[in-house]
Amino acid sequence: MADKPAGFVSLKSLTKGPPGPAAALDEIRRIYFKTSRQTIAHDFAHAIALLKSLPDEDARSKAHVYMEGLAEMMREWERSPKVKGQQSQVKRKNTKL
Repeated sequence: MADKPAGFVSLKSLTKGPPGPAAALDEIRRIYFKTSRQTIAHDFAHAIALLKSLPDEDARSKAHVYMEGLAEMMREWERSPKVKGQQSQVKRKNTKL
């Protein structure tokens, strides 16, 4: 079994087929507002799959701001320590040197 999941696949996409452009944009927007540190990797993969399903550049440009926001959240959460006490422990170790 793989360590990381291959990516998020919505059950709706398996049962109903690909969403229409308006539904895909609405779902990307919903993902943007509901994502968290724990779900960002799966949410970002899901948003990319939805972005790829959009038929033209005009529809993709409407999703651009949400995709940029998701990418920024992902970068910030990967940089920052996951445990608040972790950062203070690192500072204490560096001051003893």
